Amino acid sequence: MAHRPKRTFRQRRAHSSDSDGAEEQSSEPGAPEEQTAPGLTEEGPPSGGGRLEATARRGRGRGRGRGRVWASSRRAAGAATRTEGGLSVPESRKVDLSTDEEEDETAHSLENKDDQSSSSNSSSSLEEEFSSVVNIPDAAFIQAARRKRELARAQNDFISLDVKHTSAIPGMKKNSGEDPESEPDDHEKRIAFTPKSQTLKQRMAEETTPRNEETSEESQEDENQDIWEQQQMRKAVKITEGRDLDLSYSSEPQTVKKFDTSISLPPVNLGIIKKQLNTRLTLLQDTHRSHLREYEKYIQDVESSKSTIQNLENSSNQSLNFKFYKSMKIYVENLIDCLNEKIVSIQEIESSMHALLLKQAMTFMKRRQDELKHESTYLQQLSCRTETSTNESLAVDEKTQWILEEIESRRSRRRQARALSGNCDHQEGTSSDDELSSADMNDFQKTQDDISQDHKKIFEDVHDDFCNIQHILLKFQQWREKYPDSYYEAFISLCIPKLLNPLIRVQLIDWNPLKCDAIGLKQMPWFTSIEEFMANSMEDSKKEDSSDKKILSAVINKTIIPRLTDFVEFIWDPLSTSQTTSLITHCRVILEELSTCANEVSKGKQDLLKSVVVRMKKAIEDDVFIPLYPKSTVENKTSPHSKFQERQFWSGLKLFRNILLWNGLLPDDTLQELGLGKLLNRYLIIALLNAIPGPDVVKKCNQIAAYLPEKWFQSSAMRTSIPQLENFIQFLLQFAHKLSRSEFRDEVKEIIPVLVKIKALSQAESFIEEYHLDDLKSVIKEV
Repeated sequence: MAHRPKRTFRQRRAHSSDSDGAEEQSSEPGAPEEQTAPGLTEEGPPSGGGRLEATARRGRGRGRGRGRVWASSRRAAGAATRTEGGLSVPESRKVDLSTDEEEDETAHSLENKDDQSSSSNSSSSLEEEFSSVVNIPDAAFIQAARRKRELARAQNDFISLDVKHTSAIPGMKKNSGEDPESEPDDHEKRIAFTPKSQTLKQRMAEETTPRNEETSEESQEDENQDIWEQQQMRKAVKITEGRDLDLSYSSEPQTVKKFDTSISLPPVNLGIIKKQLNTRLTLLQDTHRSHLREYEKYIQDVESSKSTIQNLENSSNQSLNFKFYKSMKIYVENLIDCLNEKIVSIQEIESSMHALLLKQAMTFMKRRQDELKHESTYLQQLSCRTETSTNESLAVDEKTQWILEEIESRRSRRRQARALSGNCDHQEGTSSDDELSSADMNDFQKTQDDISQDHKKIFEDVHDDFCNIQHILLKFQQWREKYPDSYYEAFISLCIPKLLNPLIRVQLIDWNPLKCDAIGLKQMPWFTSIEEFMANSMEDSKKEDSSDKKILSAVINKTIIPRLTDFVEFIWDPLSTSQTTSLITHCRVILEELSTCANEVSKGKQDLLKSVVVRMKKAIEDDVFIPLYPKSTVENKTSPHSKFQERQFWSGLKLFRNILLWNGLLPDDTLQELGLGKLLNRYLIIALLNAIPGPDVVKKCNQIAAYLPEKWFQSSAMRTSIPQLENFIQFLLQFAHKLSRSEFRDEVKEIIPVLVKIKALSQAESFIEEYHLDDLKSVIKEV
């Protein structure tokens, strides 16, 4: 945007209504007309006319902005003032004005009257009025305007546009002096949109007229002002289509830049032109070649893409692979969701079954300890009464009496059962006292049946593909056969044990490893399914080192061993030979037959064996009790004291046997410490030392030797027994000396084989030589 120049009102002093009125008041009426003629003469060139047009249009805009102060009386007074005042136009100036211009001014005056009647219209009607000024009126409109003007002159209420009629309107100059505001405003003036034609004489006079310094400055300022106004008008006025309103009228013609012939150009010859053309041609050829290479590359890319699309469309392997992996992903997600939903029910049923078995085991244990306590107390009281030799009856409370009667009742039933089965070589105290009353047995069976029913309902609403281990493994087997690389890269062998854990636990809910009739692990469905899955994996020679062979060991380590450990810690009774035998059988399957995967089950194995040792220690401390009575009391084999002592000894010997049954599973040092150190030397030998020498003691010694593992004495170079048996050997020698001096001399021959079996060879030889038992030397030689 051009910088707005400083406003000047010097030229406009002769055209503004306010300034004209002031000047005419100050000037005399008879002032010569030549005083204003030069100023008007200077405005004659086209530049002046253009400036008057811009000023008139700008004044019209300002008149609208000031609240439309357009009064018809003011226009008439202004017109008279302009006609009669100091602004007298000479004849020469009047001649220059064309008739069209006069008619246009008349039309403009009539339009101003029309504007007064529509002064209440909006700004949109003003724009239509302004645009009507631009349009050129036709001949009929001009004739009508002329007639109206003549009538107005006759009535003396219109300003004459013709200077010839100035004398016909007397008093106007005086009135104009009295009303300085009667001069028409800038917006009431006619705007000339085209420059008026000038004669050659006028143009020459304009070019040759000298201008003084002040006139030049004023003209320059007016030029700047006109330029700024033109720019503003271009922004404000929308030029109609088909019209080109040229608002730029400059007093000076535009300067045409001419070629300066004084500048010397470099010489040009055909060689230079040819060289430049060749250079240009080379550049174009290089560009063309690069475009060709890019085009060929794009063509190849398109062909390659088409071939790839064609191959993918023709080849179904990729789509099949995608479908298979997607189906496996969906299957595994559904399987996990199913197991996550069912795991809560599985845990609840497991807890219920475990609580039921634990309650039964605690019932047996508490009953045994209570019966042992009451029976021992009763016999102690009976011994005290016997020593005092009183004939008074022993006072026994009702609870003790009921317990004793209950004990004897169960023993009678067991004797009858053994008699019917033909087992007459049974020792009192070796039977497991685990009978329940009919009412308790019915309650236990009913609760167990309810749990079994709930157990069967866990997966009754689940498809076999999500609850049958064989079906699940078949899915992964298909993956392994079709895509072995991705199968092994996904480490499926590590995931399968975790997926199968809940399903295996469901099958183990009603599995009791302490029962003799419990199904073996190898006969379980999950065991056989995993073995088949592993066998199929091993058929692949390329994957002989496959990790699938570790699946079974991982399942045992994560699922079976923790369950066995719970049974050992809370439910297993070490005094029960049947429970111990069944438990050892399952443990041997786990720990021996799966020894190829010992690294995987080492931690679980250690936890299981540790719990076994802890439970046996607790049994030795809590359940072994062999009372010592005076010989006079126990000499009678039918006395209650003798029977109770015998039962307790054979119960301890039974525990001794059960402990040594763990031979091969537990370390020898642990078994020797438990069986020999804690049980044999601390309880059994003391009871034997207190016993009356006879065949019963020999039988007990033979049983002790029979329970000892033969593995401990298999070394041929072994001449002495293990250290923990030293007390037992000394007892045997002492007992043999007693028998040799008693009526049971022949029983000595039963003692020597016991010494030979436990590798007490030197002690046996010494005893044979001492008592001249030459017939027993052959026993030593056989060893």
